[in-house]
Amino acid sequence: MKHKAVDIIRAEHEALAAVLSTLLALNEPGRAAPADFKPWRAMLLYIDEFPERLHHVKESEVLFARLRQRAPLAAMVLDRLDREHERGEAAIRELQHALLAYELIGASRRAEYSAALERYAGFYFEHMRTEEREVLPLAEQVLSAQDWQEIDNAFGGNRDPLTGHAPDADYAELFQLIATLTPAPYGLAAPLAPRSG
Repeated sequence: MKHKAVDIIRAEHEALAAVLSTLLALNEPGRAAPADFKPWRAMLLYIDEFPERLHHVKESEVLFARLRQRAPLAAMVLDRLDREHERGEAAIRELQHALLAYELIGASRRAEYSAALERYAGFYFEHMRTEEREVLPLAEQVLSAQDWQEIDNAFGGNRDPLTGHAPDADYAELFQLIATLTPAPYGLAAPLAPRSG
C-alpha cells in the first residue's frame, strides 16, 4: 500500500539532493567564483527553512516517534538520525558563514567554503540514504493504518515549492532565484555544462 508521507519524504529528499548537487557543481574546481552570490545564499536559506526546520522536525517528532513504539530494535538507528537532525542546524550555520566569508573576503576563503559544502552534502546524502534504505522500508512493514494516517496528515501539510507547491508570497523571490539556477526537474535551468579546462 502506498503512503502519502513516504512519497512526500522521497520528493523532499530529491529536492534537497538537487539543491546540494547544484551547489556542488557550481563550486567544482576550475569554475570561476560567481558574479552574484545571491542565488547560492538563496539555496542555503531554502535548506535552512524547509529541510532543516520543517522536514526533519516531522521525521523526528512523528515518523520516528511512531517507529520507536512499534519497532524498539530500531532505536539505535533512529537515535543516530535524530542526533544528525539536531546537528543539522549548526551545520547549515557553518556552511552559511563559510559562504558569506567567501563572498565578502574573497578567493582565500573558497577552500573553507568548499570543505564545509563537501562535509554538509556528504553528511546529508548518507543521512537520506539511511532513511530511505532502512527507516522507510521498516515503517512500511510495522506501522498500522492509524499510524500512517497521523504521519500522512503531518507530512501532507508540507508545502516545499521544490516539490511542486506554489511558494508563499514571502518566499516567491527566493524560489524564483532557486528555480532559475537549479536544473530540471526541480528547476528551470538546463543541465550544468562541463567545467572548462
